[in-house]
Amino acid sequence: MVEIRQWSRSDTARLLRVPAPHDDKYSRGVVALRTGSPAFPGAAVLGVEAAWRAGAGFVRYVGDPRPADAVLARRPETVVGPDAGRTRVGAWVIGSGTDADARTPEETDALREILAGDVPVVVDAGALDLADAATAPVVATPHAGEFARLRDRLGLGAGAGETREDAVVRVAERLGGTVLLKGSRTIIADAEGILITLDEATGWLATAGTGDVLAGAIGALVAANHDRPVREAAAAAATLHAMAADIAAGRDETAHGHPIVALDVADALPRAIADLLA
Repeated sequence: MVEIRQWSRSDTARLLRVPAPHDDKYSRGVVALRTGSPAFPGAAVLGVEAAWRAGAGFVRYVGDPRPADAVLARRPETVVGPDAGRTRVGAWVIGSGTDADARTPEETDALREILAGDVPVVVDAGALDLADAATAPVVATPHAGEFARLRDRLGLGAGAGETREDAVVRVAERLGGTVLLKGSRTIIADAEGILITLDEATGWLATAGTGDVLAGAIGALVAANHDRPVREAAAAAATLHAMAADIAAGRDETAHGHPIVALDVADALPRAIADLLA
């Protein structure tokens, strides 16, 4: 039985924590990212930027040294290198800007270790092929093409007359986690059969790298809300992402807006948060 839940900006606002006097960088949420590659170093930069901009108190980048240099050039406050177990990671983000076909056995082992833990993991792009083996809570974030491949991998195929909502619910149930299907209309479902659909976002978001920004934002919201279901953090992050795109594009009831790039969306996340908290 599928339970359909409405999601609003006020729901998102409830997952935004205004730091209190007793908060520190750890209590605000720690996000670790193993993303990017020599072919796509920008994905690491975008995910890290989004995690910071969405309110994380501590961001660690664990990945290839070449993307790491780009990350530090953009966000020098990021801690780079393996986690020694002292930073209390609240969420992982893996796979953005990577290609499973080019992954080394060592990288596969490292990703599998993350997925075998108990910390929630945002699984994107080149790590989606590993999501079905996870024991950690996962949020898989495929676009349409990746979703079709994930469905085939899970042995589901295309159901006759199946809606996109039905398909996401089926994949989430088989995966045993949360699935966020990206697109102009975002659909989120989890293994409990709870379905959330979001209003259609601006078409200006259809540009390279915005998915990497979304993954980083989800990581930040998951890390800051360990007491809430990950589907809610994913829905809140997707709402912020869409709001930030509208702000960056100058889109409102009276204006169609203008082209944007992914970094514009990340840069606008704090403004979106401020608007919700006003």
